[in-house]
Amino acid sequence: MSNQSVIKMGSEAKGPLGKLRVTLARRTEGRAVGLFIIIATVVTLTQPLVFTAYQVTLGRIALIGLVALGLTAVILMGELDLSVASTLAVSGVIMTVVANETNILIGVLAALAASVVISLINAFFVAIVGINSFIATLGMLFALRGFALVISDEQPVKLLNVEFGIAFGQPILGPLTPRILIFFAVFILLQVFVTRVRVGREFLAVGGNRQAAYDAGIPVKRRIFTGFIISGGVAALAGVINSLERTAADPTAGSTVLLASFAAAIIGGNYLKGGKGSIVGTLIGAASLGMLQVALTISGVQVPVQEIFIGGILLIAVITDPSSLRAVWGSINTVIQGLKNSRAK
Repeated sequence: MSNQSVIKMGSEAKGPLGKLRVTLARRTEGRAVGLFIIIATVVTLTQPLVFTAYQVTLGRIALIGLVALGLTAVILMGELDLSVASTLAVSGVIMTVVANETNILIGVLAALAASVVISLINAFFVAIVGINSFIATLGMLFALRGFALVISDEQPVKLLNVEFGIAFGQPILGPLTPRILIFFAVFILLQVFVTRVRVGREFLAVGGNRQAAYDAGIPVKRRIFTGFIISGGVAALAGVINSLERTAADPTAGSTVLLASFAAAIIGGNYLKGGKGSIVGTLIGAASLGMLQVALTISGVQVPVQEIFIGGILLIAVITDPSSLRAVWGSINTVIQGLKNSRAK
């Protein structure tokens, strides 16, 4: 490229349109914003009650969003944590069982401590042993599901302090319940962590080029441990909140949250290979799916059918991923070039 071309591109980037193009090129939330606009428009026209019953809508967004925000921490590094659904379930059961024997605070601390142990095991197999994170966390998903069923005797565990659970589910700041406030607090903390704290910014470096991260002196294995602890801890927090609001812990809880939370993270522009993504994108993705689920519920659509909708949206998000489109276009060009060459012969 000539010096004149470089100067020209640099001057264009200084203008408003140039800066806008540079910003859009760096951001990954474009699909999330587009999907949000489409879903919000359709919901407004078909089920406007979603926006008037905003406490229900925000509550659903918060449940999906909490798990999705934690997942984003590992996805940014190019890893996966399929165990979050079971972590949610087993943490709720542990909290309720311990709380019934002692008090709510000790129950919550026990659940969070259990999530740290689970996360350390996941990270050990991934970072130290070298097992693919999909396989390692898939095994943990089934193990934790079985453990939750065993300690709960395959039955929902009722919270004895029902009054506290009921009070926990009530609004404390306008229409905002503790679940919604905790969700916003986690979002702010993770956004600051990933964008302003060195350790968080290194997550993207680990996902972008792991060998380069090693060469740059980044403690990659330590970052993987940190990411899994964040993912498991936030999932456990969601399990605690869910059990308190329902005044009972369901050992099968979280089965519908797993797909939605992964979809929210991917729709939000987070690349499964790592290196690109944002907490803001995950928030937008969670808001879109939360609105959609509430609208479908109001319309009388059953949960299995809702999962079909979510799966379809996730498929569209993956297909419209820029890297996927480039790969498809490259394959098409290869086929076309092959046909031309064969005709020329």
